[in-house]
Amino acid sequence: MPFKHFLLALAVVAIWGSNFVVIRLGLNTLPPLLFATLRFAFAVLPAIFFLKKPDLPWRLLASYGLLIGVGQFGLLFLAMRGPNAAISPGLASLVIQTQVFFTLMLAMRVTREMVKPYQWLALLLAAAGIGVIASHTDGSATPLGLVMILLAAFSWACANMVGKRAGRVNMLAFMVWTSVFAVPPLLVLSLMIEGPALMAQGLAHADALTWAAVLWQAVGNTLFGYGVWGWLLARHAPATIVPMALLVPIFGMSTAAWVLGESLPGWKLLAAGLVLGGLALNLLWPLRPWRAAVQLEGASK
Repeated sequence: MPFKHFLLALAVVAIWGSNFVVIRLGLNTLPPLLFATLRFAFAVLPAIFFLKKPDLPWRLLASYGLLIGVGQFGLLFLAMRGPNAAISPGLASLVIQTQVFFTLMLAMRVTREMVKPYQWLALLLAAAGIGVIASHTDGSATPLGLVMILLAAFSWACANMVGKRAGRVNMLAFMVWTSVFAVPPLLVLSLMIEGPALMAQGLAHADALTWAAVLWQAVGNTLFGYGVWGWLLARHAPATIVPMALLVPIFGMSTAAWVLGESLPGWKLLAAGLVLGGLALNLLWPLRPWRAAVQLEGASK
């Protein structure tokens, strides 16, 4: 992979990791469901006027938009809301990566393949890390917050399965057009749960930092992040690009510690090591035969 492409991939995972701190900053002012609504609204407008709709059924676009918008980010924002959030940004960035294992289980169910021994080991490592987080109640995470993030991860995994059915498409256009279906239900839920008064109060108190957080979500995280990631995947083998996603929780936890002063006691580092160890094992183990074949081919030349 050319060094410039590596820097692009690094920029994407840095944005995705630091995004959890940006979410926390935006939630200081905006109610969570309104914040999510604005995030997807700004992802749609004005980009939708410049990007052609992917040649996909409307039901597929709608399913993905609902799962990502309401399921993933709706729950994520609700769990991270307010000063007394149910989970801290750093831990949220770590726990939500369990979507990898949910995706694996869903894929196995669809294809009826057996889970391989290394995958069970990876799952046990990640589960042990989640167990470490669940056993600590120092304010970094509550049982409710942990459950909400796990449900958000499961929704993300379901969206991955829907996205897989889409095949190879323009990922930027796909994200913009699926975001159309996230805005109405999030807006309705915000009106029903948060109410017009709280929504108006949040908008009235929104300052430049708040709107920067919204734009970062829409432009940086969605349009740039997913657009560049899709562009890189179209030019390189997934085995080259996908493992870099392991850096997302690293950026998430380090940024939360730097910007918000989130503590990093030993149990958090242990939990991160277990979860990331499971993710690394699941992602990197299948690459061993591929790397061996490449080395063998190089030796024969």
